[in-house]
Amino acid sequence: MPIHLPPLTRRQFLTAAAAAALAKPLAAMPAADPHALALLADTHIAADRAAILREVNLTDHLTAVVKEIAALPQRPATGLIIGDLALKDGQAGDYATFRDLLTPLRTAGLPLTLTLGNHDHRARFADALAERGERPAGGRIAAVVETPRANLFLLDTLDVTDHPPGRAGAEQIAWLAKALDARPNKPAIVFGHHDPILEPPPPGKESWSLQDTADLFKVLEPRKQVKAYVYGHTHVWAVKPHASGIHLINLPPVAYVFQPGLPSGWVHATVRPDGLRLELRCLDKTHKAHGQVVDLTWRT
Repeated sequence: MPIHLPPLTRRQFLTAAAAAALAKPLAAMPAADPHALALLADTHIAADRAAILREVNLTDHLTAVVKEIAALPQRPATGLIIGDLALKDGQAGDYATFRDLLTPLRTAGLPLTLTLGNHDHRARFADALAERGERPAGGRIAAVVETPRANLFLLDTLDVTDHPPGRAGAEQIAWLAKALDARPNKPAIVFGHHDPILEPPPPGKESWSLQDTADLFKVLEPRKQVKAYVYGHTHVWAVKPHASGIHLINLPPVAYVFQPGLPSGWVHATVRPDGLRLELRCLDKTHKAHGQVVDLTWRT
């Protein structure tokens, strides 16, 4: 069961169905920065490339991000896209378009790792993006990506397709504990689509966040190699501390924002020996937050 999309060779690119839709393939990027990551969330791609939601052409936004990453003087070592890949309920055509839009990055040598959010559908995702990998966590699509300075743990928090609340699930949390315990000597960054519940919702109001946050953090908090939890879902860019010292990093959406004036885009992250550097890359280059840099130091 896949979540990894490896780079494409030039020969593979020329024979891919997506090649017909591209006038010219992008040139290969220079050698990767082994400590750099391209972090994306909430692409919400529709089968129809002309689809517009909240006054945003969804394809245009992802295309712009792909183009910007491709133009970097040194490409990141890997890219991660953490959920809500599809527009509403993960239709096969959504994933076909999504995959085609990522082809220039794969051709340029950037490996991608994907996981799912509440607008995705596991079976249709598997059918459309099958490459390599497995389901190690009770049927959930989870993975570990090892980099020189940190291990990245990706969780599948999809509970019910097209229903906002998320859940990691007991089996996946147990898998995560085992995977973390097998890798105690390097900082760990955990990724999941849904935001953690930090305080109870108002009476009578349903939380749209990660329903089993407490169970997840029972695993994360005592394992001191865990330094950050990265998520999307809220369509808000924010960085804040958890009481445990774990950094909470809310990625901006690639697609659209819920509140006018908030930034959409992606994050260029660099893992330092003692922490993480985050640079916000807004789609609107005139946005006041474009280029904002946040430097985080790991808890000890």
